[in-house]
Amino acid sequence: MIIDCHGHYTTAPAAHDGWRNAQTAAFKAGGDPDPAYPAISDDEIRDTIERNQLRLLRERGADMTIFSPRASTMAHHVGDEAVSQAWTRRCNDLIKRVVDLFPETFVGVCQLPQSPGVPISHAVAELERCVTELGFIGCNLNPDPSGGHWSGPPLTDRAWYPFFEKMVELDVPAMVHVSGSCNANFHATGAHYINADTTAFMQFLEGDLFRDFPTLRFIIPHGGGAVPYHWGRYRGLADMLKRPPLAEHVMRNVFFDTCVYHQPGIDLLFRVIDVDNILFGSEMVGAVRGIDPETGFPFDDTKRYVDALPIPEADKRKVFEGNARRVFPRLDAILVGQGR
Repeated sequence: MIIDCHGHYTTAPAAHDGWRNAQTAAFKAGGDPDPAYPAISDDEIRDTIERNQLRLLRERGADMTIFSPRASTMAHHVGDEAVSQAWTRRCNDLIKRVVDLFPETFVGVCQLPQSPGVPISHAVAELERCVTELGFIGCNLNPDPSGGHWSGPPLTDRAWYPFFEKMVELDVPAMVHVSGSCNANFHATGAHYINADTTAFMQFLEGDLFRDFPTLRFIIPHGGGAVPYHWGRYRGLADMLKRPPLAEHVMRNVFFDTCVYHQPGIDLLFRVIDVDNILFGSEMVGAVRGIDPETGFPFDDTKRYVDALPIPEADKRKVFEGNARRVFPRLDAILVGQGR
């Protein structure tokens, strides 16, 4: 089967986004950070999915998407902790409804209630709720809740350890994924996302996080940011900084997806990064939605690029299915329970 490890609910019902607007307006006015949530019918949710993500999955030949709230609207820098807690819960509950309506096509990954300056330990309860009560299989972890100002500690700092301890206990990975940028220097999807992917990798290289948490697992999306393109730089930096070789220091715990929107980029990714560290992902109906004028096909139809690779079918099976089941063991358990 073909599992897309990177999907967001970018087509959520308008009433959901309207609630967010009401929430932020209430916060600015000193009101309730969790106003009454609108009634959204199952039919409304079905319509948003069937016309968009489900249609594209079928057209492009994939079977399942690991699905999470829209990344750009996590907006952890908006409001305060109470605002983030309420918004996060509403978003995750909506993902749960999608999964319940389409249990063989979508599986949930949660947003976290992060806020600048707030200890990450305050997000542990929501992770546990989503995994143990809602049946989610992982989370999206924002390394920069400030929205482009990078005011917090690096991911290797011990301030993150309480959350990592819970990840290990629950045996769930995290996708390292920033949200919208409030810094005019950094376009959200064109600069801030790729910068964050690259920055997270360098933080892992500099630190000793995986010595302390040998089973901790992260997916760095968007093809690993700039990392594969500058692989020699990072190998050289590891040597200069007296770190172990990347294969043993970082790449037992870090994985990249295939959200790279042209064939040469995918070709490079697979030439540089071991196939065991690559998960199929598209982020479709996401950052880049247009048709590539050079090919006539959608930029985010990434399955097409993987299909075209001159690699063994066994390696393609790893990328399309096997690696996801290994990195997300709770996904594997769900699929086994479905007879797949």
